[in-house]
Amino acid sequence: MATVGRPVLREGVIAGLIGAAVVAVWFLILDVARGRPFLAPTILGAAVFYGVRTPDGLEPSLLPVVGYTLIHGLAFVAFGVIAASFIAVSEREPPVFAAFIILFAAFEVFFLAVVTAFGQSMLGALVWWAILVGNLLASIAMLGYFFRVHRTLPRMLFGDWGRVLWEGVVAGLAGAVIVAIWFLVVDTIQGEPLRTPRILGEGLLRQTSATDAIALYTVAHGLAFIAFGIVASTLVAAAERQPFFVFALVILFSAFEVGFFGAIVLVANWMLGELPGWTIFAGNVLAAAAMLIYFLKLHPALGHRLTHAWLEEE
Repeated sequence: MATVGRPVLREGVIAGLIGAAVVAVWFLILDVARGRPFLAPTILGAAVFYGVRTPDGLEPSLLPVVGYTLIHGLAFVAFGVIAASFIAVSEREPPVFAAFIILFAAFEVFFLAVVTAFGQSMLGALVWWAILVGNLLASIAMLGYFFRVHRTLPRMLFGDWGRVLWEGVVAGLAGAVIVAIWFLVVDTIQGEPLRTPRILGEGLLRQTSATDAIALYTVAHGLAFIAFGIVASTLVAAAERQPFFVFALVILFSAFEVGFFGAIVLVANWMLGELPGWTIFAGNVLAAAAMLIYFLKLHPALGHRLTHAWLEEE
């Protein structure tokens, strides 16, 4: 038991520290964007140690920040050890992995429930979606660590679908980052960095705060690209077995080129006066090219099949 227990404990501690660090960095970024660094841990630390139930008049302070950071880290370490124990059992009993997924799903709402227990005033100060996104990012980081340490586990649990899912997530993130960098460059040249995500967040997601609009749109933007990447990865895997799906893949990427532009026209065409159409189109072209290059690099046979089909048409 001691031999088995040490690796599980070590993995749990590392995973917990990774999750805690991800959440801490996420809230630090949000607090800095709002012009009040360390406000979130100050609010939570004041609630835990001093019984404060309203954020009114609170300013970032060292003791609440340090105290809450320690509790925050210990809680994540405890959760990481429990998760590592489930992972260790899942390698011998795959059905236990269902309980592991339930554990992470419960983790997503736990922090929100705790903040809600402190009162609606606290929930308004911390913003509910920021709490959920922070815990989602932490869960992804911890799962990534576990799957990296236990490389056989994804294949054992999901078979080839684990690879398809992973490639879709990576391709989606690559596309999202390309578009984000493109608009950051365009906005910076025009003298107003982050203007595009602010406009889209305010127009499409109905956010009144510029900081919330930028942050929430960035999250929605990334999730949408990940969903698209998974669909594309599934079609790529299918196209390797059935040539017919090559056409479906081409149609998917063609639709992608006009999908976002069409969504803006339908939902809020007034944005076209704020955002030049060519920047939207160019950003999506760059993202699509990056994702296709990624897929073709991993699946060279698919590139040969596309080229062969093209030559046959000629």
